Amino acid sequence: MEQRQIVQKRELSRRDFVKTSAASLGALAMGANRAFAAGSDKIRIGLIGCGGRGTYDTTNCLNAAQNVELVAMGDLFKDRLDRCRRTLAEKLAGKVKVTDDTCFVGWDAHEKVVACDNVDMVILTEPPHFRPQHLKAAIEAGKHVFMEKPVAVDPVGVRSVIASSELADRNKLTIVAGTQSRRLAHLMAGMKRIHDGAIGEILSGQCVRIGGGMLTWSEATKNRRAHWSDMEWQLRRWLFLTWLSGDFIAEMHVHNLDVMNWAFDAHPVQCMGLGGRQVRAGPEYGNVYDHFAVEYEYPNGARVEYMGSQIEGCTYRSDKRVVGTKGSAYSDSGNFVIEGTNAFRYDGPSWSPVIRQHADQIAAIRQGKRLNEGRRIAESTMTSIMGRMSAYTGRALKWDWAMKASKLDLSPPKYEFGDLPMRPVAVPGKTKLI
Repeated sequence: MEQRQIVQKRELSRRDFVKTSAASLGALAMGANRAFAAGSDKIRIGLIGCGGRGTYDTTNCLNAAQNVELVAMGDLFKDRLDRCRRTLAEKLAGKVKVTDDTCFVGWDAHEKVVACDNVDMVILTEPPHFRPQHLKAAIEAGKHVFMEKPVAVDPVGVRSVIASSELADRNKLTIVAGTQSRRLAHLMAGMKRIHDGAIGEILSGQCVRIGGGMLTWSEATKNRRAHWSDMEWQLRRWLFLTWLSGDFIAEMHVHNLDVMNWAFDAHPVQCMGLGGRQVRAGPEYGNVYDHFAVEYEYPNGARVEYMGSQIEGCTYRSDKRVVGTKGSAYSDSGNFVIEGTNAFRYDGPSWSPVIRQHADQIAAIRQGKRLNEGRRIAESTMTSIMGRMSAYTGRALKWDWAMKASKLDLSPPKYEFGDLPMRPVAVPGKTKLI
């Protein structure tokens, strides 16, 4: 509670931040080449994935700067698209310019959105399984991309994201990922000090995120409706299906592991994990785990202990620590503290990171500057995936093998509404490492 109060005291109101962002972006764009959107400085957005996250991210994007409009939408399901469209039109009527002709439903909805000539940038918020193919389609169509985390659910998907990110660089397209922790003021200030040597060489670390069980997520999909096929139920219940979400270590805790990679300015070289499914065990919770513990080793031999769970009634905790040769650093949702030779405690301004990530991308597009977070988020996603792979199988594994040799591909046999048996819950020691 105290930590949340600290954050609230330091946060600017959203209205103040939006005013500040709009003014700064306007100033940045004054001398920029504006011929990125049919010869104007207007940025037109296409949304792919119209669930809660898509509605949220699009709201933030449209509020992040002036002269930004939503002009196209796509989703697998018409009811989700219609609900999102109504919500956005009520909140941001002057910025929502979609028509019936620019709303698309079905397996090819993403292709139709990126094929719209007037779309400059797309927001990708379908379940994570689809991120690699949607990113590929968007970059090949010449669109800038904001994509939510994680960006894949298996090594095959990670490799695809990296390839698309390299193509984006060659085509001078921006990619921003939804790892908003990278834009938290206290973490930005603290990480700069770590990278400047304030705690010396990092020798070890700890990453903890203990939270609730997500038991009330999408209550309407808990009980499968009679007319839903296997595929439809799994898609609507995607958070609890590994092939769609990557399990919670990837879908949510990628944020925390991304911060550890940020501290080391590197990805791990190997890991060994444990995990299981003890409390959240009903069929409505698909085939994901409810707790993980993974030891990651980084290039200099430093080890980071990650512990995460989604179980009701446990003590809440979410923080990170690293220990170096000259001191240690601690961070949580609102604090960054360094102890040792170069003591430091962040007490500066704050802002909304979920607004700033969009403001940064819009500014980069308008200035024609490089901003590509594709490889970085792919590597953080892989960090979480390899932890899950190790926990699911009980096997230690190395980064190079997972990144270059693993053939794990969680894609279904075909993309159509019909029968799709749910994969069994992984059993360490029995589930094979692929």
